[in-house]
Amino acid sequence: MLVLGIESSCDETAASVVSDGTEALSNVIASQIDVHGKYGGIVPEIASRKHMEAIIPVTQQALDDAGVSMGDIEGIAVTRGPGLVGSLLVGLSTAKAMAFAAGIPFVGVNHIVGHIAAIFLTGKRPDFPFTALVVSGGHTHIYLVSGFGDFTILGQTRDDAAGEAFDKAARMLNLGYPGGVVIDRLAKEGNPAAVTFPRAMKGSVDFSFSGLKTALLNYIKGRKEPISKDNVPDIVASYQEAIVDVLVGKTLKITEDISIPRVVVCGGVASNSRLRERFFEEGERMGIEIFIPPPVLCTDNAAMIAVAGNSLLCDGRRDGLDLNAVSRWPLD
Repeated sequence: MLVLGIESSCDETAASVVSDGTEALSNVIASQIDVHGKYGGIVPEIASRKHMEAIIPVTQQALDDAGVSMGDIEGIAVTRGPGLVGSLLVGLSTAKAMAFAAGIPFVGVNHIVGHIAAIFLTGKRPDFPFTALVVSGGHTHIYLVSGFGDFTILGQTRDDAAGEAFDKAARMLNLGYPGGVVIDRLAKEGNPAAVTFPRAMKGSVDFSFSGLKTALLNYIKGRKEPISKDNVPDIVASYQEAIVDVLVGKTLKITEDISIPRVVVCGGVASNSRLRERFFEEGERMGIEIFIPPPVLCTDNAAMIAVAGNSLLCDGRRDGLDLNAVSRWPLD
């Protein structure tokens, strides 16, 4: 089955053609980073307008790169939520129109399921069941995944997501946007033990990052001298290590407790080089197999949506033209 995937949940307009839910024939992504960078974060109204400009050229490019036409596509998968409703509606409306015109089925896909499904586009694919850490700008959740449609939440953030903690830190330190990418790069030059930052909720399966952000703010305000360019690598390396410690430690502890030796790490923050390194190191030490997609499949993309949609279509799922976008859509 050839499935056209469309993703527009936040600030990337993406389209992809995937064959049989395992091979991406194309994966086109139009980023809005340059547009939103001067604001230090995503402006929803601007994001939706940029999606409207990009959605048709991006979709056509995905078909061209795959060497197919709409006549070859057998189904369309589109992100329905969670995300920015204005952005979601652009992709959803486009998918409805294309499906109606071509006389083919379409399905709305949960963006989080898409992130988990991205691992099935790689050569190393996990067997069910496995635990999955979904970690991004808006989500930090651990799930037990027993199948494409069978999710049980095991732990979640009680306040901020890990990706948000990275972005807010970069803003406090005037490092630019997106913060996670900048911190990952600068931290390679720093000492992760230079500054002591808290690891919150140590005895819980849940996460909390608001206190970490406050600790960084207090550190900045409490310094006798202003932060210089030479100080920044040590600060961000220490801050990053606090986030990584908690993500790796809690995920592997939960996985060990339920006796499942497989973990999938996905979402935009899963492209962080230190997080990947620590997961592979600790996983090997504990005898837990770690699965992480390549960075291009960790950040928002349409190939992952097509994989999840392929599973739904094969199971007989069909959505109607009255399907609406949703800003929140819990998996459990």
